[in-house]
Formats: sequence, structure tokens, C-alpha cells
Amino acid sequence: MRDFALAPPTASPLTGGLADSLFETADLDPTRALLARRPEGSRAAWEEVTAVELRDEVVDLAKGLIASGIAPGSRVAIMARTRYEWTSLCYALWSVGAEVVPVYPTSSRDQVEWILRDAGCVAVVVEDEQSVMTVGSVCAALPRLRHVWQLDSGALQELVQRGTYIPQTTVDSLRRIVLPDSTAVVAYTSGTSGRPLGCALSHRGLASPCDTLLAGWGQTAAPPGEQGAVLAFLPFSHVYGLMIQGLCIRGGLLMAHEPDLSQEALAAALQSFRPTYFYAVPSVFEKIYKNFLRAAQQSGRGALFERAAGTARDFAAAAERQRLGEGPGPGLDLRLQHALYERTVYRKLRATFGGRARRATSGGSPLNRDLSLFYEGIGIYVHDGYGLTETSGGLTMQPLGREKSGTVGQALPGTAVQVADDGEILVRGPSVFQGYINDDAGTRAALYGGWLATGDIGRLDSEGYLTITGRKKDIIITSSGKSVAPAALEQRLRMHPLVHQAVVVGDNRPCVGALITLDPEYLAHWRGSLAMQSDAQAREAREENALREELARAVAAANSSVSRSESIRVFRVLPEPFDLANGLLTPSMKLRRDAIVRHYALEIDAMYQARARPPRQGAQEELSNWDDSDNVFR
Repeated sequence: MRDFALAPPTASPLTGGLADSLFETADLDPTRALLARRPEGSRAAWEEVTAVELRDEVVDLAKGLIASGIAPGSRVAIMARTRYEWTSLCYALWSVGAEVVPVYPTSSRDQVEWILRDAGCVAVVVEDEQSVMTVGSVCAALPRLRHVWQLDSGALQELVQRGTYIPQTTVDSLRRIVLPDSTAVVAYTSGTSGRPLGCALSHRGLASPCDTLLAGWGQTAAPPGEQGAVLAFLPFSHVYGLMIQGLCIRGGLLMAHEPDLSQEALAAALQSFRPTYFYAVPSVFEKIYKNFLRAAQQSGRGALFERAAGTARDFAAAAERQRLGEGPGPGLDLRLQHALYERTVYRKLRATFGGRARRATSGGSPLNRDLSLFYEGIGIYVHDGYGLTETSGGLTMQPLGREKSGTVGQALPGTAVQVADDGEILVRGPSVFQGYINDDAGTRAALYGGWLATGDIGRLDSEGYLTITGRKKDIIITSSGKSVAPAALEQRLRMHPLVHQAVVVGDNRPCVGALITLDPEYLAHWRGSLAMQSDAQAREAREENALREELARAVAAANSSVSRSESIRVFRVLPEPFDLANGLLTPSMKLRRDAIVRHYALEIDAMYQARARPPRQGAQEELSNWDDSDNVFR
């Protein structure tokens, strides 16, 4: 077992609750812009909200909450997209000592009922009439629920009116009795393998990674002399989104909200707001890269883009070796090529992010090393970090000046990381949760000896860089006894522009297989680029054959990263994606592996049977039937 515990925290210890930082900024720097919002009806202009203006809004909302019977310890759910009101309401709740229960607005009726009942929520804030109907349909099972407030019908304005008679001193008194170890948020896990579990996160726990990151990495948020600006679009229903909110408010960064997650809306918001720092998850970085490639191919510059992308990766890899003391850095020829592509390609790619961002952070799952090198090579270094709902967000970060792509960096100062003998990652530190609510047995199982068992598997190198290789419960064991971690294979498969999603299967099977869904936008572009001249039936057959060959190349590329016994031998393309509607994704867009395997059991059986041969005399001979990759379409 290897143990890495870095230097003590460099940030000042928390003395109160999370709302205090807003009030302190309003007192010390009242005109500092903290939030940006669009005027009603505008899609491009942004108006800034100063610290004192936001503080006053929060106080008025807090007074309304008090008048509505919200008291210290009351749990209030927020079931809304990432929008301005989320932040103002969140800080108002913390100002009166209430506990925030984030709920994904895309959650099903059963998920909403479970979370509101399990948490004992006394109120829930929703966005629209549809959400009101969802909550209304389960109210009979929620005896504690007293209020349902709808944002789009003016509920916050009504709250403000309701609290006009409450003096501000009442808000101040309640805020001052909030202790660092008071519960601030009850955040529910994604529920990939069962009911979501409510994680009690303290004010100290949520503040700790934010303050440590700001102390050690805050200067990377913007060029010297500029205020950092962040576009928040990840769900605040997820702890990663909450951490971004905390970083901005506690660090005095300017934060804007984008509730619409469509490509068009996000692209427009990036161009109009022009953030200095970009936060996302790997799937967003993958999608942006695929959009770059598709746009280049459609304009007849596909070959140019691929050469430029290769140069970017080579340049970044050479620069990485230099900063790690393992090489001299990019050679003259590589520097000249990189400079040429900087003028012709890279600056245009950076303009997609608004033109000001030079650094970004990826979280939620590991980022592919080649993709990380690509972004670094075009001038946007992506810090790949690691954290869990149970750890209030971030646990690791790339050390400045010694970043290593393909890893999630080193443990944050004040946090300790171990890798157990079976490969499971164990962590300890101030951000670890207080426990699962209503589940003492689950809490005892997760926390023992002061360490949190993360359920993730990985490895630490000699310098303490952590690499995540998968989830312990996702390990596949084939019929020959071979253990396979599916995450790396799935990640490599998704790097192909045609592949939208991939799920590796193979438990108790003779080899590893994969279920694949296709990216509809790139598929349409790819088909258009074939330009086959023939009748419709013959063209369809040729397209299918070409698609088989292209996906076989994608599988072969993924297999190049693993041993022969771990490689994908069979795969099947599915007609529809895994999504929330068919219950195969969690609200945080994670795969429900068990549900996927059950849902596609017949397809998985057919995939293996298509290659099966008559039984042989021994298991070794039976396994020899699976030497070649197969590509089976439904």
C-alpha cells in the first residue's frame, strides 16, 4: 500500500459558513462584479451584478425563507438547471443555516420522490410547470413537504415580498451561528447501481478544496491584472458544479450561468461572455474535438487539421518531457511547424472558447491523454482532476509547472491518497463527507480507519501522480478468469469521431465485447463524404460495409492500448443512444451498466453466438475461436 500525503493546506481555515465569503466581499470590495446575467430577452449582452447587489438579493430572499418557516437545519431541494437564481437562492439558504438538496431537473418521478422523502425536504424549488407536476404527483408520499416554489412563475419575488417585515439582523444572527461543521448540502450519488445515496457535506468540506485550489492555482484563472471569468454550465445538481460556484464566489471570479446545454447555446455563450477559464467534463472536450474535425473535413481542410493536431500532440508531449526533466523539449523543426499552425489553425480553435481561455479543468471521469496533449498543444492546458460526491469535489490537481497528462495529478495539500493492495483508491482529508444520511451501515462500509474507500481503482507513480483506471464494481471477469477494467477501452473507442458511446461487456463470456452507439452528426457527415454512385440498395450495402471497416479500425485502435486477452473481439452497433428516457443513463449522464446489460441481453447473446463454433474438447481450444475481432450490426 502506497501513501501520499502532501504539505499542509495553504488556505486559511474556515470559521463560519459558506455564505460568509459573500458578505465579507460585499463589505471589503462592494463594487466587485461577482455574477453576470443576461437582461431579459437578450442572448448576447451580459450585465454585471456586484458583490453588494448580490448580498442584498440574498438577504431579501433569506428574509422570505425565514417568513416561510425555513429554519437552521431545514432541508430545501433545488430542482433547476444552472441559472442565476440557483446561486442567489443557494446562498440565501446557507445564510439562514438551511441545508441545500440538489436535484437534477431531468430526474424521473421515482427519483424525485426518493430524494425528497429520504432527505425529509420541507420545500422544493423547481423551474417550470412540468416540474411542478412531477413533484405534485408524489406529494402524497412526502408528509414533510410544505412548499413548492416555481421560479418561472415569480416565486422568488413572492418570497422577497413575504419577508419584508423580517429585520436584516435576524438574517445576520442566523448566519453567524452556522458552524464550519454544520451540514451545508445533502448531495445524492448518481445511483449507477442502485438507489442514490445522500451524502452530507459540511460547509468546511465544501470550502476546503475551493480554498486550497484558489491558494495554489488561483493565479491561473486569468492573465495578471485581469479578473477571472467562468461560464458555469455544468449542473449545480452535481458536486463538480457546486465546486465551480464555490470557487467563483470565494475567489472573487466573475461567474455567468448557461442553463441550455445544447451545442448552439453553449457556443453562443462562450463567444459573448468570453471566459478566461473553462470547466467541463471529458465528453464536452471530446465533442469539441470532433466538431473541430468535422468542420475541417466539411471545408476540405481535414488533412490540414489532422497534421496540425498531430503537431500539437507532439509539441505538448515534448514540452511535458522537458518540464518533467526527461527531455530537451521541442526541437527546431517541431517548433517551426507549431508556430506555422499557431498562425493558421490553433488561434482559430481557441476562438471557439471565446478567445481568452488558456487553461481549463476536466473532471467527472479521466480525460484521454491524447486529447489532453491536443488541447495543450493548441494553447489551452486542461488540468485533469479527480474527486467524488463523497469528497465535496476535488481531491487532486496537476502541480503547476510539472503537469503530467494522462494522470489526474497529485493529491491536494492537506489530502492523503493511498492505493490498497487490490488497487482501490483510499483518501483522507478535510473535504471527506460526514456520512450517508439514513444509512449508518453504508457510512461504516465507506469510512474505516479514517479513510474513505472510493470504489475507484488506480495507481500512484513514484512522484505521487494518480492514474484512474476504472471503477472497482465495473471490473469484468471473463470465463477464462481474466480481469478487465472497461474504462480505458471505452475512452479510446469514444475518441473515434463516429463513436458516441461505448460499453464494454464480457462477464462470464469467452472474450471482451462492446456495445456501441454512433454520433448522429458525424455519421451524417461521414455518409455524405462517401459520395457513392449507385442505386439506393447497393449504396446502402456499400455504406454498411464501409462503416463496418471504419468501426473495426476504431476497435483496433482501442485494442492497441491493452493486452491481447483484454482486447475487444466482438462488438455490436445499437440503433439508439443510452439516455435518460430509456433509463440507461443517470441524471449526471453516467452509464447504468447493469441496466444496459439487462436491456440488451438478447443483443449481447446474439453478438457472441454469431461467432460461436461447435464445442471443442477444452477451454483453451474454445477460446481460440475468438482470436479475430468481429463486427456485428443489429
